[in-house]
Amino acid sequence: MESGGLRERKKARTRETILREAFRLFRERGYNATTVDQIAEAAEISPATFFRYFPTKEDLVTLDRFPPLLDALQVQPPGEPLTVLRGAFRTAFASLTAEEIAAGHAREVFSVTVPELLVANLRRSPGALREISENLADRAGCDADDPRIRNVTGAVLGVVTMVWLQWAQDPALDGPAEIDRALAHLESGLSLR
Repeated sequence: MESGGLRERKKARTRETILREAFRLFRERGYNATTVDQIAEAAEISPATFFRYFPTKEDLVTLDRFPPLLDALQVQPPGEPLTVLRGAFRTAFASLTAEEIAAGHAREVFSVTVPELLVANLRRSPGALREISENLADRAGCDADDPRIRNVTGAVLGVVTMVWLQWAQDPALDGPAEIDRALAHLESGLSLR
């Protein structure tokens, strides 16, 4: 009988294999020309196993809740929402391996260059934004519908989105470090001096 830890590691390896093979095929053949059957074959799994990990092909490259960020938000001390979010991004990136960051970058490139994926990500945004706002509001001691929480969430995610778009164009960019610098600039009031 498999222990819980072993089972989770095996699931994580299978998930990473599916993602690695999918992105290899996407690079070789293009996103639209790659089928789930081809991905499953390359990952040496059945299509049914693929669908246990990803409900659709789109789910391979659309942004999810970014669990590392949400987990990091949970452990941030109470404080100003911008400071809390900046700390959460730092903590989230520190929890990822270089390979996980590279895989996330590959997902970002596809999510901003394939029109169907850009639309899919926009459809998923409200739920993720709500979850972030609720976590921030909890840390700030106010209501999630407080306009100040909306403003901070929008400003931070706008800045992060701009960095991600730049990172998609320039893979040599140190995305996590640039996000931190951009949030420090936002935190300082966006002065050009």
